[in-house]
Order: sequence, then structure tokens, then C-alpha cells
Amino acid sequence: MKLRHIAALGGLLAGSIFSLTPVNLTAAPPAKQATPAITEEASAALLRMGQTLRAAALSFQARTIRVYSDANGEPLHIFHTMKVTMQRPNHLLVEGTGDDGSNKLIFDGKTAIIYSAAQNKYASIAVPEGTIEGMMKEAVGRLGVDFPLADFLSEAPAKAFLSGVTAGRVVNSVTIDGAPYDHLFFSQPPGIELELWLSKNDQSLPRRLIVTYRSLPGQPNFIAEFSDWNLNIHPSGADFVFQPPAGAAQVELKPIAAAAPAKKKGAK
Repeated sequence: MKLRHIAALGGLLAGSIFSLTPVNLTAAPPAKQATPAITEEASAALLRMGQTLRAAALSFQARTIRVYSDANGEPLHIFHTMKVTMQRPNHLLVEGTGDDGSNKLIFDGKTAIIYSAAQNKYASIAVPEGTIEGMMKEAVGRLGVDFPLADFLSEAPAKAFLSGVTAGRVVNSVTIDGAPYDHLFFSQPPGIELELWLSKNDQSLPRRLIVTYRSLPGQPNFIAEFSDWNLNIHPSGADFVFQPPAGAAQVELKPIAAAAPAKKKGAK
């Protein structure tokens, strides 16, 4: 995904499922330079990460914090915890809980279903391409759904993460819970900074991610801390089947409203 967003899964139903509104950032053309200034050490760490995350199936948990400015310019925080289970190439389950309630995103290879426990409502969309990446493109393009960790679930995680990035380096090595990690820093125009902590071994599994938006008011950011990586799971098709709870109502998803023609300056 070329654009970085601040969100959990975007507003989908009235009152919104995963009720955070995504902030779209249009990338400006990078400054002219002979080659991307990404060091060999940083590239190698990301390559190892990408190879690891291309496992046939995996699961992990992530605790996330979205920091944003409200109408008064005051910084506010929204917390989420999510469990992600994926089976390539076309099954995904995201179970999230947070300040806006519990939600699920389920993809069985043909249909993506989004469920809000707080509203006991769900909606579905058909996915013609039939892959996880195709589902993400369909949901983002048609409905404004956003999943900020999607790069890690793509067919080429390292390539997806570096899309739009013009510079990157390893800052240093740190110890987290007794284990060594590489702390990496990347820049993506216009004014997006990414910090990524990868385990200092052959797997290079992500441990932390921080995305900071320097060009937005208040310089908001998105923070994720990963845990419980499992690359040896064997999910069944039944794990990706949605069973509506008692009384759950199915609703139609409305496409994203067209942007208003006014406010040309700074419009996205």
C-alpha cells in the first residue's frame, strides 16, 4: 500500500465499524537523487523480514495506539488490541477490541465480512480477485476501509513496506524483554517517518512500528507493538467462516462519498 494511513479499519456502517476515520496522505514526488538512500544493512533486515512473513500461514497479536488532534487541536489517543490470523493466499481473520468496541474482519477467499459487536451488525463485499491483497484493494478502493498493518500481510512484505520510502537506515541495536532488536528509521515524502524494530536474527520479526506524520497538524502518529508471532499454525477453512450472532443484522455498505469541490488548498 503506497499510502500510509492513521486508522484501525475505517468507518463502514452508520456510526462506523472500527470507528476511526482514515486520514489519506497523497505522496508528493520525492526529491531528485541518484538512488534511494536505503542502507544495505536496513535493506538486508527488511529482506529477512519479508521472507519470514511470506509463510504459508501465520498469526500474531498487536496492541495499537492512534494519536490524533481533535477539533480543538488537542492530542487524543485511541487504543486497540487485535489478533491476526492469515492463511495464504486468500484467508484472513482480524479480531479487534478497543475504545470503540469489538470488531471482526473475516475473509474466506470470496467474501469479506466486517462485524461490529457493539452494534451487532455486519456487512459483506464480494472480492473478485480472491486474494488477501485483492480484498484489501477492494475494501480500500470502494469503502474506505484501512488496515495499517496490511504491508506485513502482502505477498511481498518488504517491497510493500518500502513503497514510497526514499531513505532508510539502522539506528542502533536495542534490547526488548531480554532479546536484541534492530531499530530502523525510514522517510517517506511528504513528511512521513517510519520507525520499525526487527528481531536481530534470521527471522527479523517485527516487534514495534511507529508512523509519524510531520506534515499534519499536531504531527499525529500510529503506534503498534507486536507479540505472539506463530509461523507454524495450521488453520482450517472453518476458522474463516462467519457465523452471525443471534439477532445480528446485515446492512448494506455505502460507498465513500465524493470529496467536496471546495477547500482546494491542502485537500487530499
